[in-house]
Amino acid sequence: MEGAAEHYHAHLDIYVNGKPVPVAADVGIDPASQTLTDLHTHDTTGVLHIESHTKGTRYTLGQFFTEWGVKLTRDQIGALRTGGGRAFAAYVGGRPFPGDPAAIVLAPHQEIALVYGPPNPSFEPPSGYTFPPDE
Repeated sequence: MEGAAEHYHAHLDIYVNGKPVPVAADVGIDPASQTLTDLHTHDTTGVLHIESHTKGTRYTLGQFFTEWGVKLTRDQIGALRTGGGRAFAAYVGGRPFPGDPAAIVLAPHQEIALVYGPPNPSFEPPSGYTFPPDE
């Protein structure tokens, strides 16, 4: 069952070497038992669904990545690590996020971008996402 106490969406973009990488579909959804976690995806659009059973529960990007089974730290996303001319940066609403991206607290209609690869000063992360009217 989806949580009904609180229901909102955030959006995640991931870029590797300047190219967009899709966020996995069905993270947090178990089709066999027809259950889903409070933090899940339905498709590869990058829309994160937060559907909590309790009002005011705080969810972080790190919790989503744990649910996904992908490592996320200040210098690593999945198997990709910084070094050798490769950098990793996080942005919230188009602005740099200076700390550990796993600590980003998810908020309604928030845009998060994770960028890995050679530094590119001309790259501009998205500052927002156009959610469908029902999200």
